[in-house]
Amino acid sequence: MEFPKRIIKAGETDRTIVKAIQQRLLALGIGDFEATGTFGPKTTAAVKQFQALHRDRFGNPLITDGKIGSITWEILFDNVAPVQNVAPTGLLAKAIEVAESQIGVMEKPPGSNRGAEVDAYLRSTNTPLGSFWCAAFIYWCFNEAAGTLSIVNPVVKTAGCLAHWNKTQATKITKAQAINDPMLIKPGSIFIKDHGGGLGHTGIVTAVSDGFIETIEGNSNPSGSSNGIGVFRLKFRKINAIEKGFIIYE
Repeated sequence: MEFPKRIIKAGETDRTIVKAIQQRLLALGIGDFEATGTFGPKTTAAVKQFQALHRDRFGNPLITDGKIGSITWEILFDNVAPVQNVAPTGLLAKAIEVAESQIGVMEKPPGSNRGAEVDAYLRSTNTPLGSFWCAAFIYWCFNEAAGTLSIVNPVVKTAGCLAHWNKTQATKITKAQAINDPMLIKPGSIFIKDHGGGLGHTGIVTAVSDGFIETIEGNSNPSGSSNGIGVFRLKFRKINAIEKGFIIYE
């Protein structure tokens, strides 16, 4: 059964979907109710119980909120969505290719926000050397890709993650939209995290599957830090942890 492209929770009006959820929970021995198609307190409690007993595909505990988003749906129905890893345009595909060529670049020395490659990323956005550079890395990748294709780079020229989000004229997918329908996110999309206080983090999406994205990120590390020491490929980011959303330069 395919994810219905929205979070299913108490008060859901599609009785067919709710009944399927209830039947699945009961088949797993979870819940004390009849499969009536009404999502009430007992169904919420059963979903929480299921979430408390299970982990996502990467071994992380499910959020026990009694709501069924794409990640809980995947585990409940044993229905792993196909991986979407083909960029929809030449620019996005080339930007991913450029980003992949940079995997393994490291700051020199580590923790300095410096190094020949890092300096080049920062210079591409006219940003002082030694600054945070995740957004500059994204701009540089798209700039290299656009140059190869002999087109104008459409990405906002900035080393600021939130400035990029606020200034871009490209398509934006909000966090809520992405959670409800992960397939709105395309390979080549740029994710924007908001840590508060004007700070954020960004990277380029290379693949999407259910509630997860695979990314390439600068100024990161293997655990996904927003102030790391190099360029890394990460395979475990959850869509619901991307506070702002996604930008798509189609």
